[in-house]
Amino acid sequence: MQEKIIEIIVYLIHEMRNNKRLGEIDLRSLQDSGYTESEIGTAFSWLFDKINFGENVLAEEPGESHSHRILHEAERSVITPDAQGYLIQLRELGLLGENDLEMVIDRIMMAGFSKVTLQELKSIIASILFDLDDVDTMGSRLMLNTNDTIH
Repeated sequence: MQEKIIEIIVYLIHEMRNNKRLGEIDLRSLQDSGYTESEIGTAFSWLFDKINFGENVLAEEPGESHSHRILHEAERSVITPDAQGYLIQLRELGLLGENDLEMVIDRIMMAGFSKVTLQELKSIIASILFDLDDVDTMGSRLMLNTNDTIH
């Protein structure tokens, strides 16, 4: 489920980069794509939490200069081209910072994958973005309770 939430967050940030406010984004397209209200609400909740804590979810505008990570030959042999493209997309959207990107690549290489698929990559990214490895925050905002609503 976390992977679907990442997909929704990517969609929302992409729309925000196209000068849409969160309230102006058409959620019917997400619902028509098969995302549940709970998944959409959780994605919005994650974004609101980031904004409330003063994090700029649109930190870097497209075209601003930042370093570009070149994958080593060994990394390219493990990370499939579509997974590489997804990493670039998340980096360009500002969802992954330089340290996050390095952490993703390190986890892939240390885990001993022969090839990491896009789905596996999304799981790794979700664990980093949602702090699933941090016992102190685990479950704090990842899932909504059945009676929670997002206004």
